[in-house]
This record gives sequence, structure tokens and C-alpha cells, in this order.
Amino acid sequence: MSDLNQKYYPPPESDGGWRWLQSADDIRELGGMDPAKLEVWARLQSLLYGGFSWSVVVIHHGYLVCEIATFNVLNTARSDIWSGTKSFTATAWGLLFDGRIPQLDRDSAPVTLDSHIYDFIPEGDPLTDSRKREITVGQVLSMTAGFKGEDWGVVGAPTAIDAGPYEHALGFAPNRSGLWVATLAADPGTRWDYSDPAFCHLSLGFNGATGREIADVMGQYVFTPIGIEHASWDQQGGGGFLGPHTNPHTGLHLSARELARFGYLALHHGRWGDETIIPEAWQEQATRPSQELNPSYGYGWWTNARGSYAPGLPADLIAVSGFAGNRCYVVPSLDLVVARVGTGPFVLDERAFLEPVVAAISG
Repeated sequence: MSDLNQKYYPPPESDGGWRWLQSADDIRELGGMDPAKLEVWARLQSLLYGGFSWSVVVIHHGYLVCEIATFNVLNTARSDIWSGTKSFTATAWGLLFDGRIPQLDRDSAPVTLDSHIYDFIPEGDPLTDSRKREITVGQVLSMTAGFKGEDWGVVGAPTAIDAGPYEHALGFAPNRSGLWVATLAADPGTRWDYSDPAFCHLSLGFNGATGREIADVMGQYVFTPIGIEHASWDQQGGGGFLGPHTNPHTGLHLSARELARFGYLALHHGRWGDETIIPEAWQEQATRPSQELNPSYGYGWWTNARGSYAPGLPADLIAVSGFAGNRCYVVPSLDLVVARVGTGPFVLDERAFLEPVVAAISG
């Protein structure tokens, strides 16, 4: 990557946005990609997934070299990125760990990965399982806290009319399917299970530790500095139940161009221009295996460091990953960011989607 490209950071969309390439010669010479291969890949996406609404951008060497979308999606259209939201929630906690977000109790010990999450959730008492007292923030972020999740059929935090999502997550009510998470499935730190109720604790705990909402903090400390101007982030709860608080596991709405900014920030180790937006140490830690139970998972991020997330693709690939094909892939060794938002497909073949893009990079 040239010195020029190292220094390039896109202005907000209202001020021009990403620098983008149109001609085949520019895509080849400046963007460093084969335009013919990109064209074949783009047409294949339309053939495979034309029944959904989606948008994709490819950023290489800081240039927007390819942007494709279904006919009903504008380049500014936002989509719920579903569980991709978790990477943003983890980032907010990384800012708290770094001390950038003041704690409510200035005299208490700094919040760390080893802090006990229920120390910041008084609403969780009385505990529905005594083992919960030992759950750490790091275990929640790495999906090893012992909460029931997808392995038990617990997906999201949908509740019936007489309970809220946080009541369900804390074990005080079942979800609308009658499933409870009151009792842990395993001792904290001994089992990996993808659990949205577990992640709900991160919104309660963040508010309890700081008195602020995750969405507000991310807007101030991350979105505004990197030029994400129109994000919207759902709240959940309230109306007589716990909350409302930022939905920490889904509900962040972004365009593909905006999601690519977050990936570009990760590509540059948390820096945007001369400013450190995300502590580099946290960016690196969050995107590496956080435990051995599932080495494809970091702290709210997916990682290919062991080759198990996307076999055959570069080991330094990291990903923001959500339902319905919402993705942001970052490959530092290739100076590549690929962002996709939309309504489907429900299952995206990581390798089949990304491998042709990697193959289009000129030698």
C-alpha cells in the first residue's frame, strides 16, 4: 500500500464520500483489480440473490472499485445488519476498557474483561442461577458465559406481551416460544454458545457502569469521526419493562458504504487520519481468537486466524457477521474491505462470495 493510500480516509457522504473508480483502466491501475473478473462476480451475485434486496461495496487501496445493488436499493439505503451489531457493541466496551468513557463510580476499579458483569446489573438480582455471579464481561463478549443460546433453540430475545427482552435475558421470563434462560447451560467459561440473551447483558451492564447508552457513545466517539452520518440503532425494552436500552445484539441500520467505513477503520488498526478512534490494542484483541472453545470467535468479531471461519481465505481475514448475508470483511494483507447489507440470502457461503473478489486482485 502506497504512502498516499495510507493517508487516505474518505470524507462523509455529504462531502463527497468514498473516492470511486468507473473506468476499467482506473480499476486496474489505481484500484489494483481486474475489472473483467469483478464484472463476472457482480453478475453472479445478481443471478444468485436477485430475489432479495441488498447492496455490496468493494474497497481496495482506499478506492471504491465496485458497487452493486438490487434495483430497489439506493447507495444510501440502510439495512438492519442483524448480529453484525455485536461488533459495534464490543467496540463500545473496548472504549470503556481504555478509559475513554468515564465510569459512573469514579472511585471503583477500572472495568476490564475480567470484571463481573452482574456487578453492573443490579436489575439482575435475585440471580436465577448462583453461578451467574462469576460471569465476566469477557465471557459474555466471547460467548462463553454459559447462557443458553442457539444450541438450545434460543434465538434473539423475542418475548410475549407480558414481559420485556431484558426480563427474558436475566431469566425472569420465557421468550415467546416458552424457552427460558434462567439456568445456565454450563459453568461460565466452559462452553461456547451463540447467545443473544447473553449479549443483552452488555447493554444493561454498559449503562450500569457508565450511565450512558451504547448507541450514543458509538455515535459520539466512532460514527461522527469516521463519517457515518445516518446510522440508526434500535432500542429494546421499556413500556413498563426494563429499558429502553440500546439493542446490543441486532438493530443497527447502516448502508453498505457506511459499514465499509467501520471495516476501513479496523483495516487501519482503529485509526482515522491522525486520530486514534479505537484503541489499537483492543482492535487487535477483539479480532483474534478469544478462547479455544471456538477459535473463530473473538470479542464480538469473527476471525479466520485459525482458518476455521472461512477455509481457504487469508488467515488475517476478520468479519462483522449478521443474519441474511450482512457482512463486512476486512483483509489487511490485501488492503481489502468488502461490505454487504440486505435482506438475504439467509445463509451466505463465505468462501463462494469472497473468493472471486480476492482472485480479482491484480498481482
